[in-house]
Amino acid sequence: MKVPLNWLREYVDITLPVPQLVERLTLAGLEVGGVRLVGLPPPEGLHTKSVDAGPVWDRDKVFIAQVLAVRKHPDADRLTLVDLDYGAGQLKTVVTGATNLKVGDVGQKVILALSGAVLYDGHADGKVLKPLKPTKIRGVPSDAMVCSAFELGIADEHEGIIILEDDAPVGMPLADFMGDVVLDLDVLPNMARCLSLIGVAREVAALTGQTLRLPPPGVTAAGDPIKGQVSIVIEDPQLCARYAAALIRGVKHGPAPGWMQRRLQLAGMRPISAVVDITNYVMLEWGQPLHAFDYDKLVARAKGKVPTITVRPARAGEVLRTLDGVERKLTPDNLLIADAAGPIALAGVMGGAETEVTDETQTILLESASFNFISIRRTARAFDLPSEASQRFSRGVHPEMVRPAAERAAELMRQYAGGTVAQGLAEQYPAPVPPQTVPLPMAEVRRILGMELPRDEAARILRALEFTVEPRDGTLLVTTPPHRLDIQHGTADLIEELVRVYGYDRLPATLLADQLPRQETNRPLVLEEQVRDILAKAGLQEVKTYALTRPEWEAPLVGEGVEYVRLANPISSERIVMRRSVLASVLEAAGRNLRYFDDVRLFEIGSVYLPRPGEKLPAEPARLALVLTGRRTPASWADPGEAPALDFFDLKGVLEALFGELHLPDVQYRPAKDGWLHPGRSAEALLGKTVLGRFGQLHPGLNERFGLGRRAVLVGEFDLEAVLAAVPERYTYRPVPAFPPVRQDIAIVVDEATPADRVAAEIWAAGGQLLRDVRLFDVYRGANIPAGKKSLAYALTYQADDRTLTDKEVAKVHSKIVARLEKTLHAVLRAYA
Repeated sequence: MKVPLNWLREYVDITLPVPQLVERLTLAGLEVGGVRLVGLPPPEGLHTKSVDAGPVWDRDKVFIAQVLAVRKHPDADRLTLVDLDYGAGQLKTVVTGATNLKVGDVGQKVILALSGAVLYDGHADGKVLKPLKPTKIRGVPSDAMVCSAFELGIADEHEGIIILEDDAPVGMPLADFMGDVVLDLDVLPNMARCLSLIGVAREVAALTGQTLRLPPPGVTAAGDPIKGQVSIVIEDPQLCARYAAALIRGVKHGPAPGWMQRRLQLAGMRPISAVVDITNYVMLEWGQPLHAFDYDKLVARAKGKVPTITVRPARAGEVLRTLDGVERKLTPDNLLIADAAGPIALAGVMGGAETEVTDETQTILLESASFNFISIRRTARAFDLPSEASQRFSRGVHPEMVRPAAERAAELMRQYAGGTVAQGLAEQYPAPVPPQTVPLPMAEVRRILGMELPRDEAARILRALEFTVEPRDGTLLVTTPPHRLDIQHGTADLIEELVRVYGYDRLPATLLADQLPRQETNRPLVLEEQVRDILAKAGLQEVKTYALTRPEWEAPLVGEGVEYVRLANPISSERIVMRRSVLASVLEAAGRNLRYFDDVRLFEIGSVYLPRPGEKLPAEPARLALVLTGRRTPASWADPGEAPALDFFDLKGVLEALFGELHLPDVQYRPAKDGWLHPGRSAEALLGKTVLGRFGQLHPGLNERFGLGRRAVLVGEFDLEAVLAAVPERYTYRPVPAFPPVRQDIAIVVDEATPADRVAAEIWAAGGQLLRDVRLFDVYRGANIPAGKKSLAYALTYQADDRTLTDKEVAKVHSKIVARLEKTLHAVLRAYA
C-alpha cells in the first residue's frame, strides 16, 4: 500500500518527522518497506529497506509559472518560444518542443526550472541526473525549461510537459506545491483495514494522539429518487452481506482534476478518466472497492424495464466476457453480479464488457458492496485476476464501509464529472455484522504483557482506535468499531492492539525467573541430518518437492484406487491430494532436470500422508527417496572412452555406504517383486524381518511416463523411521591391528540360484575369529562352467589380535571353509590361493 503523506494529511495531522513516523508505524505492525521521495531531499535518520530518491526540486530553481504567450520559433517548425511569469517580476522565455503547448496558447500553469536545477535528462537512456545549463537552441538563447513528469521524476512519461490546474499559485516553489513523501507499507492480512488512506490515518492518529478527520458525509442529490429505477436482490446473504447502488445521470467524460491524478499516480495507479479515477480514489481512501455500470445498457438488457441487479452464484455453463475481452466459463464457485439477461460482472474481481462504462455513457449505476472474502479469493485465483479490488475483498471489507464509500464517490462524480445524483441508494443489507463486545480483564493484560498497564491508559489507547470502552472494576468492556473484522480471538486481540500502540519497545526486559530446562537432544532430527550428510558426501543433491500431487501421477508406484487425503480447496488441478509417495515427487524433479543435464543424482527426505479410518488427521511417516541416472564418471581427457552408465550396483553402493555409516547391524538384501522396478535388477533391504525399503532400476515401461527418456534410472524409496529406529545409540570401535593380515582368494562353482549372500554367510560361519573380511570380487559364467552354474570369487582376510598368523593356521581355517561350502551348498572348488 503506497501512502502519499500529503494525501494522508487530509485526514490526520502528522506531527512526527518522517524517520520517526516510519519507525513508529513499523513497530506498530505496519512495516514501511520503502520510502519514495518526490522532489524532496532524504530526511536525516531515515532507515528503511529501500529509499527511492529522485531529483530534488530546489526551492529557488523550480517554480510554478503561467504561460503569457506561445510564439513560433524563428528557425524550427517543431519548436516554440514560451513567455512565462513565475512571480519574480520579470519575464522568462524558454524554448520547448512540448506537443501540448501550441502557438497562441495563454494562461496555462506549467512548471519552470531555472539554470542550475538538477533534473532527469529527457534525452539520455535511463534516468540520468543532469544540471540545467544555459544554451542556445537553434540560435535562440535558453537558460530555463518547462518540465515533463519524467524530468521531474514523477512518472516515466515525457511526451509533453505537465499542465497544472488553473488555481495553481504562480511563483510557488514546486517542492511546496507537489513535493511529497510516499510510504510503501507491507500490510499483513490482520491489518487489512489499513489498505486505505483512512485506515492508515486511524493508526497514525492513535499512535500520535491526533484527531482523525473523515471526509464530509452525505451527498448533494438533486435527481429523482432512486426508488423505482433499480432493484437489488441478494440470493445468499452469506456470500454478500450488503449491496448498495447509487445512480448518477448526465455524466460528462474527461480527465480527473490534477490533484486527484497526482495522488493516484503516487499511490501506484494510472489516471484514466474522471469516472474511473474517482472509483479508484475512493477505493484507496476508504478501502471499499467500487464498480461503475452503464445504466442505460442495463435498461436495454432489461428490454426497457427497471433493471434488477442480482447477486448470486454462477450457474453451470454460464459464460461472461470480462473487461479484458476474455470469455470466462463460470462455475457455481464464482459469485456473480447478474441481471435478468445473465451475468454482468465477476463480483469483487472484474466487470463485464457488455455493461462497461465508455465515453458515450451518460448514466452510471455505481456499485458498492461487501462480499464473502473466501469466495472472492477463490474466484480471483481461479481466473488469475489479481487486482486492487480483489486484494481488498479477499482480506475482508466491513459492510459498514459500503454506504460512506458510495456516497463519497457519487458526490465526487457530481463535483468533477458533472453528474446529477439520484436521491438515496438502492440497497439490501440482509446480514449486518453486529458489534462484538469483549471483556478485557486488566489482570490478563498484566499476565500477557508482563507489565502493569494502567487501566486509564488502556482505555485511552482503545478509544483512540475507535473502540467503545466501558470500565467495570478491574475489567474493561470493549466494543469493536464498525470498520473492524479482525477481533476474532477476543482478549488476546485486544491486548495486541494495546501493545502495538503503547509500543513493543517500551515493554520491560526481564530475566527468566526459573531455571532453564535441561537440554534434550532431538535424536531423530540429528540422525536425519546425518543421513543428509552421508548422501551428500556420496554425490547426491537434496531436493524439496511439493507434498501436493494428483493420484494419476503416483498410480504406477502406489497402485490404482488407493485412498488419499484430498484438499477441499486445491490451488490447481495438478495439486489436489497429499502424496503417498516421495519417490514420485523426486522422479518429477528428475524429469525436469534431465531437460538440461545428463547426470542427475537426487534424494529427498519428506513425509507421506496416509489416511487413518476414524481419525481426523492422517499418519505422516517419513520417507527417503533416491533417483540416480547418468554416467559413472564425467568425461575426461585421461579417459577418452565413454564411461559406463550408472547401474544397480552403484545405487546399492550408495545404500551400503549409508547403512554402514549409520552402523546398522547386518542389513540383508533379497530380490524385490514390485511392478515399478525392473525384474532382475531390483532388491529390497531388510533388517531382520523388517523391510527397510526397495530399490533398483525403474521399470523401463515407466520411463516415458515420468519424462525420463530411454535411459537406466536407478530409484529407491525407504521407510526412514524404520531405518533411524535401527541405528544403535552406541557402537564399539576395534583398535588398529598390531599384526599383519593374511589375504587369500577362493573361487567356487555353485548353482545359478544360490545368492552370493548365502555363500558369504557360510564362509563367515566357518571362518571363526580369525576371519576378518569377506569380499566378493568376481562373478563368472562361461567357458569351463557348466550350464546352470556360476563361479563366485571371494577375497578373504585372516588376522589375529595377538600374533602373526602362520601358513599352517591359515590353511586350517581355509580348509574348514571349503569343506563347509562343499557340504552345505554342494559347491565345487574352482581355484584358490
